[in-house]
Amino acid sequence: MHLPAVSSALVLAIDWSEWLEPFEELIATATGWPGLAIVFVYSFVLGFAVVPLPSELVLIAPLDLGFGETVRLGLIMLVAGLGKALGSVIVLWFSVAVRESDPVQRALRSSRFRFHEWSRRATIRMAKRYGYLGMAIVLSIPFFPDTASVYAFSVLEDDYLRFSMAAFVGSVGRLLVVALVLEETIGL
Repeated sequence: MHLPAVSSALVLAIDWSEWLEPFEELIATATGWPGLAIVFVYSFVLGFAVVPLPSELVLIAPLDLGFGETVRLGLIMLVAGLGKALGSVIVLWFSVAVRESDPVQRALRSSRFRFHEWSRRATIRMAKRYGYLGMAIVLSIPFFPDTASVYAFSVLEDDYLRFSMAAFVGSVGRLLVVALVLEETIGL
């Protein structure tokens, strides 16, 4: 099964379709409660892995849990958002660990460019201007590389709860926007 709108939007300079096919098949056949687990794991991995896979792909999971279409989509969005939020916590944990590591701190202090001071001021300005709401908004943009946004904001922040909440809200927002667009265009 192929999702032309999703797949072709992510094929930038490289054709990733062969790499994407196994994931499309896995999601397209994900049914029942194990299917919901597949949606979670897929979204969790996308929360921290820099891979060109569309997070929107989870919307095609048939699930077949005995609920209506609205509940099916709601469950997918909730579970995918939780997976993405948990994956983003891994990114934040890694980012904080690297920032606070002795070799990185020594290199920053010894640099004649005073990168640490500059980045600290720039980070404070950016966080004040956009904050977690900015992260959630950026993550809500369909077909935009969301993992790149998570990594970019991880450099700025260190509040795990707020960071994961912004990732959750942004992920659900993205899926909601895509579901609404697909509902209007192809009757999802």
